[in-house]
Amino acid sequence: MKLSQNDDHMILVYVTCDSVKQAEEIGKGVMNKKLCACVNIFENMRPMFFWPPKSGKIDKSKEVVLILKSVKSKYDEIENEVKALHTYDVPCIFAIPVISVVDSYWDWLNGEME
Repeated sequence: MKLSQNDDHMILVYVTCDSVKQAEEIGKGVMNKKLCACVNIFENMRPMFFWPPKSGKIDKSKEVVLILKSVKSKYDEIENEVKALHTYDVPCIFAIPVISVVDSYWDWLNGEME
């Protein structure tokens, strides 16, 4: 199924977390509100980033990546829910548009968020 940018298209919401436990809590919180149909949790990510802000210092840590599968119209609610459950001062939360998805998966995704 190809969707135009005007349609309520599928998105992947990328969130970094400090632990699997936090990723699971956020994922369950978003799913229980029917804001996404599925989550994926990737352990042992190794980010490098500037921290504290404007310091020019590169920090390294361990993180977990949480990917939420949803639709564009639910993004604002997802962002608010993630921020309410997250422990970071500056959580990484952004949406990636999906330009094409197989019809059966699209139908399942939408059906689970009703």
